[in-house]
Amino acid sequence: MEKNTALFRENRELRILSAIGIIFVAAGHLGYNLFDLGELFPYYSFHVFIFLFVSGYFYKEESQERIGGYLMGKCFTLLLPYFAWNLFYGVLAELLHGAGFSIGESLSLKTLFLSPFLDGHQFMYNFPAWFVPVLFMLEVLNVLMRKILSLFKLDFEWLIFFGCLLAGVLTVWLAATGHVWGWYKLPGRLLFMMPGFQMGRIYRTRLEPYDRMTDGPYFLIVMGIQILITILCAGLNFSAVWVSSFANGPLVPYLTVITGIAFWLRVARIMSKIPYLSDKMTYIGRNTYSIMMHHIAGFMLVKSFFYLCSLYTPFCREFDREMFFSEIGFVYLIGGSEASKWIYLFVGIGLSLGIAWLQRKAGSMLRRLLPVFSRF
Repeated sequence: MEKNTALFRENRELRILSAIGIIFVAAGHLGYNLFDLGELFPYYSFHVFIFLFVSGYFYKEESQERIGGYLMGKCFTLLLPYFAWNLFYGVLAELLHGAGFSIGESLSLKTLFLSPFLDGHQFMYNFPAWFVPVLFMLEVLNVLMRKILSLFKLDFEWLIFFGCLLAGVLTVWLAATGHVWGWYKLPGRLLFMMPGFQMGRIYRTRLEPYDRMTDGPYFLIVMGIQILITILCAGLNFSAVWVSSFANGPLVPYLTVITGIAFWLRVARIMSKIPYLSDKMTYIGRNTYSIMMHHIAGFMLVKSFFYLCSLYTPFCREFDREMFFSEIGFVYLIGGSEASKWIYLFVGIGLSLGIAWLQRKAGSMLRRLLPVFSRF
């Protein structure tokens, strides 16, 4: 975290925005629409792009001068932990297949190393982490593109933004007309999502100094636009991972991305001024990787508890055991109450934060032990 006070404040806002985004991701996987403000801001109309926006915001220009080191750093921070956990969940899926579960594919070289770049849904227990290899590829494309354009000594920020946006719009049009399928999903996903990364970059370098409107008029404008979009369009949700479900033409998805991020970015700014809430949300925002990787496993733990209750206690008798063993998206609600989803949400996020804490402790211990072993 930078020492400069202004940058610290800005970074805290973006960390809180990341926290909001990952909460939406977890809630979305439960089908819990509690935070979408009466369907005004549906999660699937913008939430994946929050992480692209934040990644673009934190991109540093000097990365273009040390591309090798930059890409190596991304391999260590993004890909290495991803493949380690992919192996863990692959082994877990194999063990659970032996216990009667049919969730996830079998462990193989393809599911370990190729499938993560194709769709990321190979073992299902960590399927939300499909985003990690995609982000890595976007980071690579971004820095290479910027390095090439920097040779022309031009101010190319707006050129990159509008060029990527045009490519994304064309991708949405092709997807809506049935031309983005099979192997085309991979380049289609990258082209569709790249504008989100560039939105974060253009906001930091060109627009952020002008983001000074007071909260009242700001929310009035953003929500007014969103109400009109919601009324005039046939559903705002889309699938970023599958590059599908575009119901309103090629421009509306990016418009809802802009309005969704604009609304919650201002909410994050307000939260950043409330010390206790700011601290907790910032902590969640620093651990979005772990939450993305593990919250489905947390949901499975909750379902496993209810399953055991259905076997050995008088409770949860209506638990659907067949769905539990075959559908990763199955959510058992106690007495049919939607409030049960809070249990899943707390356990999914809490388990992930606990794993992140254990990883940090293990890393610290390893760093302390390395100098000792080096003496022998």
